[in-house]
Amino acid sequence: MSAPARVPAPAAPRRTGLLRSTAVFSAMTFISRISGLVRDQVYAAVFGASPAMDAFVVAFRIPNFMRRLSAEGSFSMAFVPVLAEYKNRHGHDAVKELVDRVAGTLTAFLLVLTAAAVLLSPWIMPLFAPGFGADTQQGRLAAEMLRITFPYALFISLASLAGGILNSYDRFAIPALSPVLMNVSMIAAALCGAPLLQSWGYDPVLALAWGVFVAGVLQLGFQLPSLARLGLLPRPRWGTAHAGVRRIVKLMVPTLFGASVAQVNLLLNTIVASFLIGGSVTWLYYTDRLLEFPLGMFGVAIGTVILPHLSGRHASTDPEGFSKALDWGFRLCLLIGVPACLGLILCAEPLIATLFQHGNFDARDTAMARLSLVAQATAVPAFLLVKVLAPAFYSRQDTKTPVKAAVVSVAGNALFTALLMLGLLFLTELGRGALAASGGRPFEALGRIPGAHACLALAIALAGWLNAIQLWWYLRRAAVYAVQPGWRPFLRQLAIAAIALVAAVAALLWQWQDWTTWPWWERIWRLGVVVGAGAFAYVAALWLQGIRPRHLRH
Repeated sequence: MSAPARVPAPAAPRRTGLLRSTAVFSAMTFISRISGLVRDQVYAAVFGASPAMDAFVVAFRIPNFMRRLSAEGSFSMAFVPVLAEYKNRHGHDAVKELVDRVAGTLTAFLLVLTAAAVLLSPWIMPLFAPGFGADTQQGRLAAEMLRITFPYALFISLASLAGGILNSYDRFAIPALSPVLMNVSMIAAALCGAPLLQSWGYDPVLALAWGVFVAGVLQLGFQLPSLARLGLLPRPRWGTAHAGVRRIVKLMVPTLFGASVAQVNLLLNTIVASFLIGGSVTWLYYTDRLLEFPLGMFGVAIGTVILPHLSGRHASTDPEGFSKALDWGFRLCLLIGVPACLGLILCAEPLIATLFQHGNFDARDTAMARLSLVAQATAVPAFLLVKVLAPAFYSRQDTKTPVKAAVVSVAGNALFTALLMLGLLFLTELGRGALAASGGRPFEALGRIPGAHACLALAIALAGWLNAIQLWWYLRRAAVYAVQPGWRPFLRQLAIAAIALVAAVAALLWQWQDWTTWPWWERIWRLGVVVGAGAFAYVAALWLQGIRPRHLRH
């Protein structure tokens, strides 16, 4: 990235309402999620739930973990508050200097990390998927794909730096839209690259790994023109001595764990899933992808928009505005999270059958993915609330408290996983039979039990609630949030609307039960009717109780 010509300092950043900013981000994210849905449908049809697809999911999950840290977690949580402070207290030149130094330091670190990961991929992969076996075809394929996919971590982290700058200047659309390029690249890789590689004698799933590499380059390049218009296109320079960089690093080190608790839990569960029946990693992947609709469209949107707002309120010493913004975020999370949770649980089979049961993804895969989706969807409200609770601490540059909660949550996930798996093995007839057939070896026995992956999804859900409850308790104890008036009637209105949604959806699903046997076009229109009826019942119930869009504005 090269430095632009000298430009005047930009005008004061645009002030937009939180609801409007969230709506803009969500609209762009919706486009991204729709294209991501098409991408996953292509995956299912072309590759199904196969050992090769399991290998790709793990090979992509490792660099994607870096994306979650940077785009939605540690780096963003540390960088945005410091950038907000520089904007409020220093001039444009100081902001530009900070951006240059951060870009240079981040690039240098990521280059070293990427080179090490590419060289050591045969030894890294067994750490994340020991069940694959380093000497098996699946293990070798996964390691080869990790070499190709890991540079994505470099490109997407720099893209996240660009996105954090744009978000801080109320330019939310471009960063939210950039993942569309990822999905287009992956669709092209599956439909065009896979047949080409197969004709050359290579495993066709390798095309997906190359699609990831190309996607990282595209997402970074897409945001550079917008940075140039702000006069903030970085000229990377080493900056460990820069005061702003040192503060970001100081804030970021503890948040590496605190902001990524859900992803740490997901990686831990991937290790266990690698020992289960072939296809388990892929079933969990599709569960995660469906949860990404509410979490990506709304949770990340709310968290992304509220972080610079809270940071600005804290920097300008406005505790009342800080508290009101948090209250707005909590209500909006529940207003979205409760119907999303109920809808995903009730419509798990219709959703999976309609969206993914094509080509190599069959009715058995639908049944298995449904189990994990129902289990993990129970924590959608918790996952959404964390997107507001965590920024409440990071905006105040308090990085220790989320880490405390994260440590307990990860330990809780491990404990929940162990208890659920032991219960499955020793308290069910199926588990006892598997233990007997495997000679008492627990991991081998788990590999014989269909649906064991649902225990992993439930453990993640329980850990998500544990994390949210802890953060809420710490926030109340810090006395930086005061409950605003109107919560009791709001919860009553929310409960009535949720009951209306359940009644409408359950009535239709009672009439239409076996979704796996219908042709795809029949599934589509029936799913549209079910989702539309539930959404209409929910919104109508809120409207009849007096809730209007103006009530959602902050």
